[in-house]
Amino acid sequence: MANVVTAFLRNRGEVLLVRRSDAVGTYRGRWGGVSGYVEGDTDDPVEEAYREVEEEVGIGPEALTFVRAGDTVRVDDEEGEFTVHPLLFDCATREVTPNEELAAHEWVPATAMLERETVPKLWGAYRAVGPTVESVRDDDVHGSATISVRALETLRDEAAVAASWDAVAATARDLRDARPGMAAVGNRVSRVLAEADRRPEAVRERAIEAVADAVDADDRAAATAAALLDGPVLTLSRSGTVAAALADHDGPVLVAESIPGGEGREVAAELAAGADRTVTLLPDAAVASAVAERDVAATLVGADTVLPDGDVANKVGTRGLALAAAYEGVPVYAVAARDKVAGEGGFRPESTTYEVPEGVDAYAPLFDRTPADLVTVVTEDGPLDADAVHDVAAEHRVLAEWDEGD
Repeated sequence: MANVVTAFLRNRGEVLLVRRSDAVGTYRGRWGGVSGYVEGDTDDPVEEAYREVEEEVGIGPEALTFVRAGDTVRVDDEEGEFTVHPLLFDCATREVTPNEELAAHEWVPATAMLERETVPKLWGAYRAVGPTVESVRDDDVHGSATISVRALETLRDEAAVAASWDAVAATARDLRDARPGMAAVGNRVSRVLAEADRRPEAVRERAIEAVADAVDADDRAAATAAALLDGPVLTLSRSGTVAAALADHDGPVLVAESIPGGEGREVAAELAAGADRTVTLLPDAAVASAVAERDVAATLVGADTVLPDGDVANKVGTRGLALAAAYEGVPVYAVAARDKVAGEGGFRPESTTYEVPEGVDAYAPLFDRTPADLVTVVTEDGPLDADAVHDVAAEHRVLAEWDEGD
């Protein structure tokens, strides 16, 4: 029984499929993920996957982020007996340099596997590592822009194999309810259900379009925010849209540690890697001093949700940052695609564990609410004032009506 790794590389909501050439010994001409035999210990096939990806498609480990491994898949046919180890990586590039083992390659929606002649059980291997309602619900690493795209991928994949509209609708509700504090998840899922007719295949096709639309909207929001930046910028927490806005910013960046979670440390390291600029990490307690003393020209944050009245719900510390910035006359930008505007509802407070002495109460919120008059919401269509936010919220309430009486 041979052990094989199959690495699925994901970029912008699509995966890389490669077609095996005549130079390989098995499954010639069939499509698959990047794969290869595991040499030695199978307890940790991730390193083997890194090697295979670099060897076969020319993408090095620095461009890959390991996401998860899935349960093994057994293949037993006339070509041989194999234990397949599925692995999922997020990939920072689409530049592929194939070796002689590959005849072709394409970045495609994962559901394209169902329409091609693939290596055995490729779809099952992908589903072992692909996004699910549970992975959307439990993701405590990424911001709502990324998580909402994962929700759309989940809806797309479930619709591709669903037997009925009711099954698709149930998945949509589960996704919507998985992250009630992230409006983009519910809005993007609702748009697919509202604009597709009541057939699973129509939902699948609309979800494919929605993934591309969402990624494009997030990119354009980041570009709009980037155009507003000139000079030192202070940020906090983790936001993929903020990171994209800062990617080409060559001025100094200050990053608050962002306790609880402390994700600011990793964000600072990522911003500093390979960049010709100064990146400074600071404790949360120093944010007000940094705004006053470090010549900060602007503050830039993400948004988990923009509330219907224009207030911004985001990682705790955002409100304090905005108050300090307002006192110093420094603009506060919250970069967010329009889909982050909630159709209805108020702020949903969440708390985290916080150790205190016996007999002492704890107050440890994860998110806070920043009033609309302290922050400018910047979207793919430019800045939105409170009236414009109200109008977008009304549009999103209409999208949510797909579930009424269903």
